[in-house]
Amino acid sequence: MFQSATLAALSLGAGVYAQQIGTLTAETHPKLSTSKCTSSGCTTQQQTVVLDANWRWLHSTSGATNCYSGNTWDTTLCPDATTCASNCALDGADYSGTYGIQSSGNALTLKLVTGSGSTANVGSRVYLMDTADKGYQEFNLLNQEFAVDVDVSNLPCGLNGALYFVSMDADGGQAKNPSNKAGAKYGTGYCDSQCPQDLKFINGKANNVGWTPSSNSANSGAGKTGACCSEMDIWEANSISAAYTPHPCDPIDLAACTTDAECGAGDSRYSGFCDKDGCDFNSYRMGNTSFLGPGKIVDTKSKFTLVTQFVTSDNTATGDLVEIRRLYVQGGKVIQNSVSNVAGISGNSITEDFCTAQKSVFGDTNSFAQKGGLKAMGEAFKAGMVLVLSIWDDYAVNMLWLDAPYPTDAPTTNPGVARGTCATDSGKPADVEKNTPGASVTFSNIKTGPIGSTYSGSSSGGGSSPAPPVSSSKSATSATKPTTSATKPASSTSTKAVTSTPPAGGNCAAKWAQCGGQGFTGPTCCQSGSTCKVSNAYYSQCL
Repeated sequence: MFQSATLAALSLGAGVYAQQIGTLTAETHPKLSTSKCTSSGCTTQQQTVVLDANWRWLHSTSGATNCYSGNTWDTTLCPDATTCASNCALDGADYSGTYGIQSSGNALTLKLVTGSGSTANVGSRVYLMDTADKGYQEFNLLNQEFAVDVDVSNLPCGLNGALYFVSMDADGGQAKNPSNKAGAKYGTGYCDSQCPQDLKFINGKANNVGWTPSSNSANSGAGKTGACCSEMDIWEANSISAAYTPHPCDPIDLAACTTDAECGAGDSRYSGFCDKDGCDFNSYRMGNTSFLGPGKIVDTKSKFTLVTQFVTSDNTATGDLVEIRRLYVQGGKVIQNSVSNVAGISGNSITEDFCTAQKSVFGDTNSFAQKGGLKAMGEAFKAGMVLVLSIWDDYAVNMLWLDAPYPTDAPTTNPGVARGTCATDSGKPADVEKNTPGASVTFSNIKTGPIGSTYSGSSSGGGSSPAPPVSSSKSATSATKPTTSATKPASSTSTKAVTSTPPAGGNCAAKWAQCGGQGFTGPTCCQSGSTCKVSNAYYSQCL
């Protein structure tokens, strides 16, 4: 992932212990326009994205000698963590030429492989900067919704075009770690719920102590320290499968883990700072195999809008998070999220009741509840979370946890095992990088605003009508997200029911579908067995 040292030497004169800034390549952040919405409409604002520090060329401050080559450190430049930070500089990035990152207006495209041979770059991870281009944009999405257009038509099995939020510091960790001179401008400070140990720098110091090169990746390895923090996965997906998943952590913000128990590594998975499994909603895994994919209700052969709504206990930005809803818009139609078809698990959104039932039926450890559940996820948003966009392949388990039967030795008839139609031998990084190097994901038209303010379209029943339930026998193990690359029962927040006279022919919205709200043009009555209830001025739902 790191370019060869072919540029002319330039002394940067590092005189203090610090994570240095290189000047051999100019750093210019790609522009990306986003929108902030209200009930009156949306306003465009100009922002930028920045490449994560882990992808950048890391070289000596006195020239162009690599501090890190392949998957090993230069022991002369980096005999220890502090000296390494003093001797080595993060340099600027050629976003399109080296990393396959292209922006145009409100669209950002991330390519899987750029270049070839030993200089090829695989994948990328970028963060949204604030409008001043000084630090990361922080989001509190409580009582708000987040909308984005997604094109995953060029993402086959084994790949993940991900969009998510993490509890990074807005300045990239500079204030807490004076040794970090690079900061947000150079993409420092990453953390997530998997407590990644492949990061080259954590808290301004190199993670080279105890570094073990990867046995199956020429570019990565792992140190003794990991970077843990809360994570909200809005979208982890390819053209076959998709999931949205909250991962609470305790503590919420970046915490450096140094032992297996703290990092949740190996057999200590559930003793760490973070809920690595999360509480996921993958429509295929929840029993609706016809909802999302090529040619399905949400057709991944073409672009669509996904909307994620964060509902609080009192419909304010300071209330407790009690529900995370999902809907889609495609071809001018609003498509409600699919309803769980697994016996013993009900609903089409993430609530505490949904998560508790899912963990029980699937036979999974409920680390989600142990780490504070939705309330803890809401506290992370109150503190501010940073938007991450990435494309990656999976050297740990080939992305099978997302798009194929997993665990591979469990019967596919067990609930929670089947996650998509990809084969259990698919997704090997060597295969996808060789066979589909041009794979890519495009995110565009990012919007935030009050619930119901970021999208429009006519109502569609979509995946809201349940199919026959899946057998309720338990699954042996839970989904495992790779390490390398996020108690109050939930109830409806509605306060009153809306009654209306069904039109002739009974053309009313199905249960779980939208049935009202400012700007809504679909049916305002509900089919028998459900009632249209108001969540807020912008959204009512058949419950």
